[in-house]
Amino acid sequence: MQKKTIIRRILVSLALGILIGLGLSEITFIFLRESAREPKSIEIVIPAGTSEMVARGEQPPAIQADMVFVVGDVLVVRNEDDVDHQLGPLWIPAGTSGQLRLGQPESLAYECSFQPGNYIGLDVREPLTLATRLYGILYAGLPLGILIALYALILPEKKLWKNDPAENVQP
Repeated sequence: MQKKTIIRRILVSLALGILIGLGLSEITFIFLRESAREPKSIEIVIPAGTSEMVARGEQPPAIQADMVFVVGDVLVVRNEDDVDHQLGPLWIPAGTSGQLRLGQPESLAYECSFQPGNYIGLDVREPLTLATRLYGILYAGLPLGILIALYALILPEKKLWKNDPAENVQP
């Protein structure tokens, strides 16, 4: 096999591996899109009448039971109810607010007085950046490209045959 053919096969295989890695990475990114942002301040408002709703076993409107955050987010809880509430380490008296800085990736299950189940799940993730996405593409694509290149190198080289069998004699 000629050197030029070998180099071409390796380059095409690596490009194919990177393209497949790109596809796989972007498919998984679709499911992780909620953490592809910069840290910000997120406010939860405990509306008036929440304590009565929770006592009846109802889910308060606009308050999710499980939430996803990125490292560096600040959770601000504003209590508009006439009853004091608790969210994990935060004690939020009626008419006030409290804040919680989420500084490391972890899954938390906090005691929560404004949820019917008396807990709230907070999932804190590393933010997905462009660098994270590029690492995913390279970590999937390069090994796959090398594997494809190895298979491409053991394939026989394609030969061009003419229509006349008498002229198809190899030197």
